[in-house]
Amino acid sequence: MTTSPFPPATDADLAVLHEQLGRPARGVVGIAARCVCGNPTVVATSPRLPDGTPFPTFYYLTHPAATVAMSVLEAAHSMRELNDALAEDEELAADYARAHEAYLRDRAAYGEVEEIEGISAGGMPTRVKCLHALAGHALAAGPGVNPIGDRALALSSWSPDRCVCAQPGAAG
Repeated sequence: MTTSPFPPATDADLAVLHEQLGRPARGVVGIAARCVCGNPTVVATSPRLPDGTPFPTFYYLTHPAATVAMSVLEAAHSMRELNDALAEDEELAADYARAHEAYLRDRAAYGEVEEIEGISAGGMPTRVKCLHALAGHALAAGPGVNPIGDRALALSSWSPDRCVCAQPGAAG
């Protein structure tokens, strides 16, 4: 294992995460992305939870407004359109495959878990299955790493550049 590139979660972060998730956060190894106001938006999660459960979703989207925005896109069938784009655009497919490999490398720094070997998240590397996971990866890794996560964020009503944490229904 290597030193985490992510700041560790503070007690205040864990309290916000509890509020965001409606339960205690599990296996947090760091805060991978924050809202412009400083609240956690994406957590990096251990590939094996404290109870021993394998957990492939290394980048876990926690921000309530971001999760709602991804749910709205999924309900609007945006995943079908993104899957079509993935099938039709060889360059996009190659970039998405590289995103999958980057995700696996990031998670592997926190330990190899045989049960989830080669499994990343969100349907990578061949399909779009969960925009929450792909947006979480895009936010944590930065623009240009996960092209489908980037597209989902661009299509959504939520922006990482605008804080909505104090609005009703959002944690903060």
